[in-house]
Amino acid sequence: MQLNREQLLAAYRMMRTIRTFEDRVHTEFSAGGIPGFVHLYAGEEASAVGICMNLDDRDKIASTHRGHGHCIAKGCDVDGMMAEIFGRESGLCGGKGGSMHIADLGRGMMGANGIVGGGPPLICGAALTAKTLKTGGVAVAFIGDGASNQGTTMESYNLAKAWNLPAIFVVEDNGYAESTASNWSVSGSQLKRAEGFAIPAVQVDGLDFFAINEAARDAVERARGGGGPSLIHARLNRYHGHFEGDAQTYRAPDEIERLRRDHDPLLVFRQRVTQAGLLEGGQLDAIDADVADQIEHAVVAAKGAAMPPLANLLTDVYVTY
Repeated sequence: MQLNREQLLAAYRMMRTIRTFEDRVHTEFSAGGIPGFVHLYAGEEASAVGICMNLDDRDKIASTHRGHGHCIAKGCDVDGMMAEIFGRESGLCGGKGGSMHIADLGRGMMGANGIVGGGPPLICGAALTAKTLKTGGVAVAFIGDGASNQGTTMESYNLAKAWNLPAIFVVEDNGYAESTASNWSVSGSQLKRAEGFAIPAVQVDGLDFFAINEAARDAVERARGGGGPSLIHARLNRYHGHFEGDAQTYRAPDEIERLRRDHDPLLVFRQRVTQAGLLEGGQLDAIDADVADQIEHAVVAAKGAAMPPLANLLTDVYVTY
């Protein structure tokens, strides 16, 4: 299905927002202004946006420790996200979740997660709820190649298939589980693993927004139509270390420079739509400038926001039913 002009502009804006957000967080963290750990999503933008453009308010996603891109793609407020990363009271989680645990249940974002493989069981619950209540919703778990080896993930594949849940598992394979190469640590293939559970699966180029978007459309239609779970294996790259401060001695000296030059999903998108006459370069340049202003505003607002009061230390710890 051909995306219209407005959808293409929205997709580019979302990808540019993720990239600019992450580049600015990298700068601010390096300057010592951000507490805790930060794991950046730059280089993987096409995956989050290509998937989430097929979702709506009925749908839920669960993320990983590398969750900023998924949050933005699902519609979370950028100002609230930046404030959360800075640990401010105006953050999406009151400044108490930080980078690795941003959540916005109102947007269907069930949370970034510091537990490797923590998302798949959560989306099985969300998918079961959607099926039971007949909302037509689907649930998506973003996982990395490292999390694909976790028992929680395998159990979730089995549960989703056994109960025929409207669940989608997206393996964002950036080549490394922390510093361990996936071609060394992952036996077999992601598609064969899905096949073992009788789950339809496809591998896509994670740099190609259009390929991911099409694969997600098929998976979402299958889930909404009662066809059960799917798996999407996206091969992509991250531009920064596993975490901020990672020396990345496990990567070739020119690897990151080469990836930025030759394998940038935003440049791939720009080239494709401008050469096809779908969008004009000037339109994309205007989005770049507008997003830069938006992220600058978010940083200024976050730095000026209040810290959480001491009285909030023990709130939001336990759920009251």
